[in-house]
Amino acid sequence: MSKIVRLGIFPNLDKEKVHIALPEILSMCKDWGLNPLLPMDIAKEYGCDGYDVNQPATLLSMDGAVSLGGDGTLLQMARQLLPYNTPIFGVNFGHLGFLAEIDLRGISKAIARLAQGNYNLEHRTLLQAVVQNENTGTTKAVAHALNEFVLAKGIFSKMANIRMFISGKPSGSYKADGLIVATATGSTAYNLSAGGPLVMPELDLKIVTPVCAHSLQARALVLPMDEAIDLRAVPGSEELVLASDGENIVSVVEGDVVHIERSPYQVKLIRLTSRDYYQTWQQKLMRSY
Repeated sequence: MSKIVRLGIFPNLDKEKVHIALPEILSMCKDWGLNPLLPMDIAKEYGCDGYDVNQPATLLSMDGAVSLGGDGTLLQMARQLLPYNTPIFGVNFGHLGFLAEIDLRGISKAIARLAQGNYNLEHRTLLQAVVQNENTGTTKAVAHALNEFVLAKGIFSKMANIRMFISGKPSGSYKADGLIVATATGSTAYNLSAGGPLVMPELDLKIVTPVCAHSLQARALVLPMDEAIDLRAVPGSEELVLASDGENIVSVVEGDVVHIERSPYQVKLIRLTSRDYYQTWQQKLMRSY
C-alpha cells in the first residue's frame, strides 16, 4: 500500500483521554515523517496544518484519516470524508468500539505501519436512503449509512406503524418502536441491541430488525444487498423520523416513501492488524458486561 504522508486527525475533544493523548500522538506522527492535520480551530494551537470539513480542498489533501474517540466519532468522520474516498481507521477511546481498529496502546505501531505503507484496506458497503413524497414528487432527503438507517416514532409515547415493500412487493407491516435497516458492518450496532443477528462485516447483505415489536411473530430478516426496500407510514400514523447512523435526517409522514438500497459509495477501512472477527466479537461482548 502507499505510504500515508498527510494524516487527518478527527479527535473527540469532549473525551478527556483524547485531550491528554493528542500531543503524544502528534509527536509520534512527526517522528515518523507524517504530516498531521487537525480541525482548523485547534490546528494552530498544536502547530499543525488544519482542515475544514466545509472546505473540500483541505479534505482532499489527506492520504488517510484517523478518529480518536469511539465508534460515533469514526462514523461522523466517515460521513464527512465519504465523497473523497479517503482510507480511514479509528483509535478507540470509548467502551466497545466495534469499528475502531486499535486502542491507544497500539497507536505507536499503527503510525509506524502507516508511514511504511504496511497496512491493508477493507472495503465496506453502505446503504443509501432517498425520501420522496409520492403526492408532490419532491425529494425530501438523500442520506448514506455505514451502520444503519432507523425509521422510528417521532413521539416517545406513540407507536410506529410501518409498511415494508421488498423489490416493490408488499412484505409485511410492523407495529413497533421503529425499524432498523442495517448493513453487515452495522450488525454489531443498534441491530445487536435490538436482538438482531451478528454477521461477518464483509458479507453483501442488509438486515431488517424491528425495535420492540408489538408482536411475537416479528423477527429480523436478512436480505441480499441488491434487494431494494421501501418503507411507508401506515395511513393515519403519527410522524416518523428517519435517522442515519444515529443522526436524525428527516421527518417522514403519510405519503412519503423511504427507498433504501445499496449506496454508490464505499468506505475504505485501514486494517493494521490481522483481527479474527469471531474472537473480537467474543472479547467485545464479554467486556460489555
